[in-house]
Amino acid sequence: MTSAPSLDVRPVLVVDFGAQYAQLIARRVREADCYSEIVPHTMPAEQMLAKDPLAIILSGGPASVYADGAPGLEEGVVTAGVPVLGICYGFQAMVRALGGTVERTGSREYGQTDVTVSGPPSTLFTGQPEQQVVWMSHGDAVTEAPDGCAVSARTPGAPVAAFEDDERRLYGVQWHPEVLHSAHGQEVLVNFLTKGAGITPSWTSENVAEGLIEQARAQIGQDRVICGLSGGVDSSVAAALVQRAVGDQLTCVFVDHGLLREGEAEQVETDFVEATGVDLVVVDARERFLSALAGVADPEEKRKIIGREFIRVFEQAARDVVRAHEPGGQEQGEAQGGADDHPVRWLVQGTLYPDVVESGGGSGAANIKSHHNVGGLPEDLQFQLVEPLRTLFKDEVRQVGLEIGVPEGIVWRQPFPGPGLGIRIIGEVTADRLEILRRADAIAREELTAAGLDREIWQCPVVLLADVRSVGVQGDGRTYGHPVVLRPVSSEDAMTADWTRLPYDVLARISSRITNEVEEVNRVTLDVTSKPPGTIEWE
Repeated sequence: MTSAPSLDVRPVLVVDFGAQYAQLIARRVREADCYSEIVPHTMPAEQMLAKDPLAIILSGGPASVYADGAPGLEEGVVTAGVPVLGICYGFQAMVRALGGTVERTGSREYGQTDVTVSGPPSTLFTGQPEQQVVWMSHGDAVTEAPDGCAVSARTPGAPVAAFEDDERRLYGVQWHPEVLHSAHGQEVLVNFLTKGAGITPSWTSENVAEGLIEQARAQIGQDRVICGLSGGVDSSVAAALVQRAVGDQLTCVFVDHGLLREGEAEQVETDFVEATGVDLVVVDARERFLSALAGVADPEEKRKIIGREFIRVFEQAARDVVRAHEPGGQEQGEAQGGADDHPVRWLVQGTLYPDVVESGGGSGAANIKSHHNVGGLPEDLQFQLVEPLRTLFKDEVRQVGLEIGVPEGIVWRQPFPGPGLGIRIIGEVTADRLEILRRADAIAREELTAAGLDREIWQCPVVLLADVRSVGVQGDGRTYGHPVVLRPVSSEDAMTADWTRLPYDVLARISSRITNEVEEVNRVTLDVTSKPPGTIEWE
């Protein structure tokens, strides 16, 4: 294999105007085998251009270009000779910067819209039909294209739905090509990248893996490092990457916080360790977490408590690692005592892009919920973080995992949240409630696996409505038990999701088994909400 490429390659910059779709655009660019980075719209043009981008894509956003305080676009971004593609709000901001006209026409277009591709031979629409369905979301419209830009698409509500200027390599579309509802959206993006910007695609899983390994090696140096290993795909791939980078400098810490599903601890100690040979320390912290969660029902507070306790456990584990691996380490650790002078500098986490975005880490993005390893971290964190997957989406993580030899059973495992079953219990978390949910969850997973549906769904959370009781009849007697909710969802990246239409016979078997085998549960319900408006997890 050739030497590992640096990740400091020339990027396609995605300028985020405050829409969560900015991350989806970046993901689509990578699907086209081009490296992408997201930058905030507040970054000065000079700094953007200092990154020497191969191209710039301007994202959509929730504002009107006419609104007070609406995000602006420096003219230098579109006059520097770098290929630019504007999308939705970015399209309109680009038009205004170039001297075109954006107006409130009174004609709005939301959702699926028919667009007519017309005009001269097109760079963006090469090989595409004249009539196509796209996904619109706009109230204002471009009524006059900037000088030198040829109109190449129209809709009833958008006289200028797309324009192109091959000489200056400036392009724009009013709709969202990054979403699956735009039938030829990916083709539009690929045409811009390869034909408009002239980029040769070279961003592959092999290059990504080798680059991330090199990056982790440079970051960690000769220091010791620990990894919070949950057994899920994210932390497992992160651990495997870091192990490739620094070898036995890494110790993985598996925290049994009592919020795990049935059989998970055993899977970590067998499948992953056998495949990688990683140094693993198992910490039994069940009582600690249950005590910290006692009496807590608020979901945000639960997440923050779990995040805090994870870090406190890792801090203690770090002291133990020093005692076990370094000459004189026991005396050193005892002398240091608390967490103020921490014996291990680095903590590896399997943080992904969607975690960062939903925790308010995107430019202008709302804090949807605090992920325990992002927004749930304590302010007095004593570690520096190693997050090799922080810029990747789930599908990229899986490909990197396969590239470096992580077992397929772990790579293709359905996602499971770091806070575990603690955020699948609506109400206070107790040992009894965890046991009820653990048994119901195991039945659902068994039946989905038996039906061959593990690859068909993204995940199927089972939620216990612990503070709700429903009347039932079992064995000719009245019961007053708990309902559980099945939440099967399909998704590509967890940013959006739809509920999975499971076969009725599979649902029937799951329901029958849960109500027969878990005596505390007398009702099984099905959540048929998409994301948005609902999140994948209930809390």
